[in-house]
Amino acid sequence: MTTPQTGALVLGGAHGSLEIARSLGRRGIPVWLATSDNPLPTLSRYVTRNFSWPGPAWRGAEGFLADLAERHGLGGWVLFAGGDAEAQLIAQSRKALGALFTLTTPAWDVVRFAIDKRAMNARAAELGLAAPRSRYPRSRDDLADLGLRFPVAIKPSTCEGRSAFVNAKAWRADDTQALLARYDEIEAVAGADRIMVQELIPGDGRTQFSYAAVWDRGTPIGTLVARRCRQYPIDFGFTSTFVETIVQQDVESAACRFLKSLDYSGLVEIEFKYDARDGAYRMLDVNARTWTWIALGAAAGVDFPALAWQLARGERVAPLAARAGVTWRYLSRDLVAAAQAMLLGMSRPADGASLLHPADAAAVFAWDDPLPAALDLPLVATRVTRRRLARGERDLAAAPQSARTGS
Repeated sequence: MTTPQTGALVLGGAHGSLEIARSLGRRGIPVWLATSDNPLPTLSRYVTRNFSWPGPAWRGAEGFLADLAERHGLGGWVLFAGGDAEAQLIAQSRKALGALFTLTTPAWDVVRFAIDKRAMNARAAELGLAAPRSRYPRSRDDLADLGLRFPVAIKPSTCEGRSAFVNAKAWRADDTQALLARYDEIEAVAGADRIMVQELIPGDGRTQFSYAAVWDRGTPIGTLVARRCRQYPIDFGFTSTFVETIVQQDVESAACRFLKSLDYSGLVEIEFKYDARDGAYRMLDVNARTWTWIALGAAAGVDFPALAWQLARGERVAPLAARAGVTWRYLSRDLVAAAQAMLLGMSRPADGASLLHPADAAAVFAWDDPLPAALDLPLVATRVTRRRLARGERDLAAAPQSARTGS
């Protein structure tokens, strides 16, 4: 079987991968998807074929993709990473996969700065960029002298694998007892060498910023800076729910210094948090793949998936910068985030007013592709229920015997 028209193969992901399919599909480019997790992108009319596979951590992942390319004539198709694990697979298998596909993911010596926060923080320090103070305890005994004030955030130092710890991205500890309890739980599922304890920068989503871009050999091609005004959950922001493009030179300058040091090529999003204590924008994370609110780019004049496609195909692209004041919303979660902020007294009148105005871009809904939006809420409800049930089982297992028996 052969496929004469060159298309795109997307590995995993959810809302970001959905936007890749829409962006390219509207241009008549075939988009195929291989996923082991979230089925949301498979519902899009622009995903012409989809495949279920064990995922990027599977030992046979590279062979699966090679067989897929051979059986379906996908030689030269453009390969996109929808998640961190997929980006790691492509980067570490660059020689083999690069012989089959056209890659949009950088090599591993670059991607590791997105996967490994220890490496990211070290590079930021070398460049003189602000970042939260972080510690990497080697054992439980190291927790007694971290030199950090509570509250702290406990994070995975790498994004490898799947666990409640990796999926949560960050857990909060308000005192030593909570830190010890969390440490024990995390060590049991992820190992001590993957634990990072970090100072918690005060502030909600209004103090969180992102630089999003596509770069080509150390040069920015399409860029935007955004404020992630609201997020869910509202403390750590697993998912942004309301995002707006802005002009913020400090964030852009810091991101560009970091990316230039890597001679970066590909899609990227770098997260920052403003620290009101000293006026610094502290770098939190680097994502070397698509991100949840990537659809904001096209609404603001920078269609990231299309630009990445053009660059991968060797086309010349004039640099673009996004318009300020353009908004994106994940409606179902934004309503919950806004309600939580109001109940906790964290919102302003302007925040409530923003709910009355339609956003310029949406996480799921599109007039020409309505099915994903129709099924997004049930999918989210199912996934949230599963997480809460799993969390309840872990809490019960960790509770003293007297609490479990009621004695």
